[in-house]
Amino acid sequence: QVQLVESGGGSVQAGGSLRLSCAASEATSGYTSSGQCMGWFRQAPGREREGVASFANDREIIYADSVKGRFTISRDNAKNTLYVQMNSLKPEDTAVYYCAADYRPYTDLDPTTFGFWGQGTQVTVS
Repeated sequence: QVQLVESGGGSVQAGGSLRLSCAASEATSGYTSSGQCMGWFRQAPGREREGVASFANDREIIYADSVKGRFTISRDNAKNTLYVQMNSLKPEDTAVYYCAADYRPYTDLDPTTFGFWGQGTQVTVS
């Protein structure tokens, strides 16, 4: 069973920055290496969950157009942790942010293709 725990959410003014972290369980050690993918998704009130950025095989990275140039996804395999650095935040970035993972060597931004999810962390930009 994969366990993912997000942290780092909070409230920030427009133009500010936040860094979210996603700690993966021991069972997913090396989860971001070959054969696995991880990603960040978000869901605003009244809207469908959408992909923000995802990562696979230590080299394939995808960003949603809405966050390109502002968000950066990264991982620390030694800590089994996935990050997303969010800069130049906008009010429209306000959402619950989720970390997700799946066992496959490629990635995308479709939340229906990810089988494991964290509990989410709130990001509010005013």
